[in-house]
Amino acid sequence: MFKKIKQLLGIEGVKMKVILPEEISLKEGLITGSLKFTTMNTQRIAYIEVKLIERYTHGRGKKAKRTEEFLLGKVLLDDGFMVYPEESVSVNFELPYKKVQSNMDALQDRGGLLGGLARAAKASRGVKSEFRVEAEAKVAGTALSPFDREIVNFV
Repeated sequence: MFKKIKQLLGIEGVKMKVILPEEISLKEGLITGSLKFTTMNTQRIAYIEVKLIERYTHGRGKKAKRTEEFLLGKVLLDDGFMVYPEESVSVNFELPYKKVQSNMDALQDRGGLLGGLARAAKASRGVKSEFRVEAEAKVAGTALSPFDREIVNFV
């Protein structure tokens, strides 16, 4: 009975790790990476969902600071497979995305005097973006799915 409860909660179940390249080009529009699975018990992965999320923060101070999250890309890998104990399984993925760009970002990308002014305005307002890849795998027979996230370093 204790083993069934552990399996339902995902304890000693599938562990997942997101593996990304060190640097990724922001203008490319595609992230290639892999997911590594290990387990202590034989498990079946039904599907995997991989997302790219931008966390956009702006404002200074506790009262004026605002945070928003934008979904930039999402892919569903629905080819089921088995993961066996003492074996690791790697699954490659390609995640297409579309960058959301504000007017200030567009000015900054143009460069020159306007680009410098836009960069200074963003710095004065405390504008910051952080990107992450999140992956969640649905494991058959468990209530809690394995989940991992990795910060993306765009160049």
